[in-house]
Amino acid sequence: MVRAVPVPAGLIRTALFRGHAWRPAAPGRRLAFAWLALLLALACAPVLAAERPVLLVMGDSLSAAYGIERHEGWVSLLAERLDGKAQVVNASISGETSSGGANRLPELLGQHSPDIVLLELGGNDGLRGLPPGQFEANLTDMIEASREAGAEVLLLGIDIPPNYGQAYRDAFTGVFLRLAEAYELALVPFLLEDVALEDGLMQGDGIHPTADAQPIILDTVWPELEPLLEENGAEPATLSGAPADQD
Repeated sequence: MVRAVPVPAGLIRTALFRGHAWRPAAPGRRLAFAWLALLLALACAPVLAAERPVLLVMGDSLSAAYGIERHEGWVSLLAERLDGKAQVVNASISGETSSGGANRLPELLGQHSPDIVLLELGGNDGLRGLPPGQFEANLTDMIEASREAGAEVLLLGIDIPPNYGQAYRDAFTGVFLRLAEAYELALVPFLLEDVALEDGLMQGDGIHPTADAQPIILDTVWPELEPLLEENGAEPATLSGAPADQD
């Protein structure tokens, strides 16, 4: 049987020093190590930045801050709330239709490689009285293209004025519900909830929200968006700002 023979600690330290297993770093060596650590940190910084979730917003004038300052729009407020924990790319264009969005999306997916795509389109299709089936086909193409690119999709639903008739409105809003169910997507049923019928929150045209309405719109989107952010690396503890209080 082999027995372990205890060795005094002093002998172990002496042996280690003599064998150069460890030695205190000289001042010059410490400085070199410090510079090396700094260089490594700088080299890794772009990689860390690239790991932030990327959000691509595909919308129309409701997301393009029509009639107000760009920084007042809900998408800009979203970027402020995220405080650098995610990158927000706003590709919204006033007057955009689902057809135009479907045509632009492939290039944007390749350019930005988003983790989450927010689809806020269809309002202009409805205002032009376009067939809901055409609108649905375009949104379907955008959902499938986004998923093929590895992105999750959040649908932002919209309604149209009552004068278009209840049958057309039902067919129009039904597109969002049907696609959300078919593709198991997160859905905000009505982007302008608590805004559209409130005095002072809509511009004179009755279609576009005012600057005062933008925080409310963001708070409407946030409950559906936050879980997607968490799934893509933006931890709850790092997400800044609770929804704004509403009077």
